[in-house]
Amino acid sequence: MKPAAFAYHRAHDVADAVGLLSDLAGRGREPKAIAGGQSLMPMMSFRLARPSDLVDLGRLRELPGLAGIEQRGEELRIGAMVTHRRVELAAGELGPGFAVLAEAMRYVGHLPIRSRGTVGGSIVHGDATAEWCMLALLLDAVIVAEGPDGRREIPAGEMFYGFYATAVEADEVVTEIRFTRPAPLAALTEFSRRAGDFATVAAAVTVEPEPDGSLRGGRVVLGGVAPAPLRVPEAEAVLADGAPGPELFAACGEAAAEAIDPRSDAQGSADYRRALTRTLVARSLSQAWERGER
Repeated sequence: MKPAAFAYHRAHDVADAVGLLSDLAGRGREPKAIAGGQSLMPMMSFRLARPSDLVDLGRLRELPGLAGIEQRGEELRIGAMVTHRRVELAAGELGPGFAVLAEAMRYVGHLPIRSRGTVGGSIVHGDATAEWCMLALLLDAVIVAEGPDGRREIPAGEMFYGFYATAVEADEVVTEIRFTRPAPLAALTEFSRRAGDFATVAAAVTVEPEPDGSLRGGRVVLGGVAPAPLRVPEAEAVLADGAPGPELFAACGEAAAEAIDPRSDAQGSADYRRALTRTLVARSLSQAWERGER
């Protein structure tokens, strides 16, 4: 299919983009900002999305503040227009606390998609299986947006509402994502029918060791089991209740599977998603723990 008719506008900077979006929304239009377009354009082609206007942010790639990666103390800042591929190639720049970001990029579509799609665009799109949405929850990201009323900071825990629904308003432009919680022992794994497909289920985890080798806790985030990426406190509680190893990690996976209420669809039944959750949570925890043993 082809997209429904829309008007095209090209923004020259953030203020111009905000002005265009605000003006169009104020006139009763339904504008959408487009960055890489790797999520929005397919939805428009299937007429799952029918914006009245597209505001192209392509020129914002030229602005250093929106297209850079910068470490500030323990905080990592990624400009909204940074591509997935740029992060994938930046493993040496990210440091051990954020290595999971680069490693997770191998799951993002195929090379052309990673080379065009952007970090900010993925987070604003709000797909429940998107790696960036899960990583934002995992590492306590703060999403920075510019709108008519100025700058606004949105904690990742308040960002994702449901199916493709986020806290970013129609007249706001995301400018950067700040990852505030470094996690040297972290991993993300997922299962899809074919390489590059959307994940049926994905699991992102961190583990937090004590000096004596035990665990004081960790974090578990799932994708593909709810309308939005989901943090699972029931599974996290298990990590603070035993010695790290296959038995504990399997118990954590079981707790995660019991805590969720996934849907059944063409990709798999609810029981299938629970089974994948058990496996992927345990696998991710093993990978994260092994990182500390190297």
